[in-house]
Amino acid sequence: GIDVSLATISRYLPKAKPNPDSQQRWITFLQNHRDVTAAMDFFVVPTVRFRLLYAWFAIDHRRRRILHFDVTASPATLWVIQQLRNAFPDEPTHRFLIFDNDSIFSSAVARSIAGFGIHPQRTAFQSPWQNGTAERFVGTVRRELLDHVVVLSEDHLRRLLREYVEYYNAERVHTAIADAPASRASETKPSGGVRVIRLPRVGGLHGRYTWREAARARG
Repeated sequence: GIDVSLATISRYLPKAKPNPDSQQRWITFLQNHRDVTAAMDFFVVPTVRFRLLYAWFAIDHRRRRILHFDVTASPATLWVIQQLRNAFPDEPTHRFLIFDNDSIFSSAVARSIAGFGIHPQRTAFQSPWQNGTAERFVGTVRRELLDHVVVLSEDHLRRLLREYVEYYNAERVHTAIADAPASRASETKPSGGVRVIRLPRVGGLHGRYTWREAARARG
């Protein structure tokens, strides 16, 4: 016979359609607990030499704030547990942590989450929509950063993500929740001769716009 991997088989199986009742229950759960819910996930990034790196992150549902992230070439259970400690040092701020059924999120990881006083909430199989907040961040970071750079190494990716997360948390507007970061004060146009300037962020891929007094003409 021929050995075929489960991943290959799954690509040819018909996709299960979400049950409308269970879908509505999940949406209601997210709406009712948004203020105390976070999510975590991994995404894979290839380097210039085609080495695969794994970026882990945890994101707060209410503010769309990245609580913590890190990068590794060899994800393992103990490494994930350490990232959870870094992400949730002062719980019980959150009551629920959503994550998928990836094998890296083992029973030991779930037990460690419960040990922080957080309920581990796995999504259903083949239901990435249930972890939509994390999935949307992955799409955003790819479109706004990773599609425009060539990653050289693990340290390089960590530095790029650090710059992007600082921008994402402090300055980027999150239109999905009609929200601007709380740390960014609203600026009204001052009187007098001023002009709008762009302050580059993330190596110039993004920017923040602010007022600055125009240079006076020399007579």
